Amino acid sequence: MRSLEIKRDMGDDDIAQVTHLLDAAARADGRRPLSDHLYLDLVSGGLDGFAGLLAFEPGHDHPVAYAQVSKGNASHAFELVVHPHHRYEMATIGPELMDAALDVVRGEGGGLVNWWVFEPTSAHSELARSAAMEQTRTLYQMRRTLPSERHATITTRAFVAGADDEAWLHVNNRAFADHDEQGGWTAETFGQRQHEDWFDPAGFHMYERDGRLAGFCWTKVHRAGHSASDPSREGDDGEIYVIAVDPDFHGLGLGSELTLAGLDHLAASGITSALLYVDAANEGAVAMYRKLGFEVAATNAAFTADVAPRPGLTAAASTTAAATATERGDT
Repeated sequence: MRSLEIKRDMGDDDIAQVTHLLDAAARADGRRPLSDHLYLDLVSGGLDGFAGLLAFEPGHDHPVAYAQVSKGNASHAFELVVHPHHRYEMATIGPELMDAALDVVRGEGGGLVNWWVFEPTSAHSELARSAAMEQTRTLYQMRRTLPSERHATITTRAFVAGADDEAWLHVNNRAFADHDEQGGWTAETFGQRQHEDWFDPAGFHMYERDGRLAGFCWTKVHRAGHSASDPSREGDDGEIYVIAVDPDFHGLGLGSELTLAGLDHLAASGITSALLYVDAANEGAVAMYRKLGFEVAATNAAFTADVAPRPGLTAAASTTAAATATERGDT
């Protein structure tokens, strides 16, 4: 009989078990599971609003599935990973983990929950319907080869840790004020990214105008064997990881120029393939990237539900329950 462990903070052994499962899924699917911010929440041991759900079956010394809830800027993010050897049980494992995860959110007072799925299938859609979730967003992965035919005409400089943090956070949070994953970053969130193995300030381009930070293009390199879309790729992938222009400088064509600055840097580093992610509803950005030679290569979908709080749970009780669960390491 399958058992489920719900953890509000993750120890080293828990993280190692989940990482083993994620690696197995990556080998089977040709892409890494868990989005960047959920993965960082996992390896950090779990921040406020975190819940890791590990499913076990008798006779197996590893979890057969993992789900995670992480609280974002204005909603909860949810993702689900089933071990490749147990996907024939998806029809039962999926609903069990989904129900348990949504119950965690109910116990914390409810709220919006977004379930991100890479290349959704009819099985994903059916699971979403069973949980009263509707598809609300589509995210494109766009790709192109390098070098680019066009090059940046603006001059950028490399990010300087410590000196640029405050200005970057200000521009990022203004540019992504309505974005759940990228908006509302704190110094702690930013510091986590800077301590990742892939972080390289030379690939983090800052553009100043009129004595202010006007925009930036932050690139990321996925080394061969750890590609964002195919761990078996022999060459490295370069990603336009985060790009933004301060709203005060919109309308000056800086989005294209900053993208080109990032592509120029990647090409000069020997990268021959570039990718980025963009919301399909952002038609202006999609059109801009197409003009820069990008084409849609894959699609992610977000299924969303507005989860009501658990009946009889007051806001104060919700806060107390969450704090108690965090202290115990369970729910």
